[in-house]
Amino acid sequence: MAEISKEQVKHVANLARLAVTEEEVEMFTQQLGDIINYAELLNELDTTDVKPTTHVLDLKNVMRKDEPREWITKDEAMKNAPDQANGQFRVPSILE
Repeated sequence: MAEISKEQVKHVANLARLAVTEEEVEMFTQQLGDIINYAELLNELDTTDVKPTTHVLDLKNVMRKDEPREWITKDEAMKNAPDQANGQFRVPSILE
């Protein structure tokens, strides 16, 4: 069984830019160890006759069929623009 150390918890907390107390490190070490041990129970399952899948549920496309249709003209689109110039939408500058 894999064990997780306090140093590993501190390292991951540092990577995530999280400030953790010693008490939290102790708690997370225990909790993460329990999670890893529970996940390792899956190694005991016999999966020799199980086909690989990408998803356990049957998925179907619920999107509408993509069919060409008429679209608004450029002039109609520009009517919705609060600010425009030279046939283009004007937006506030985000560069300093």
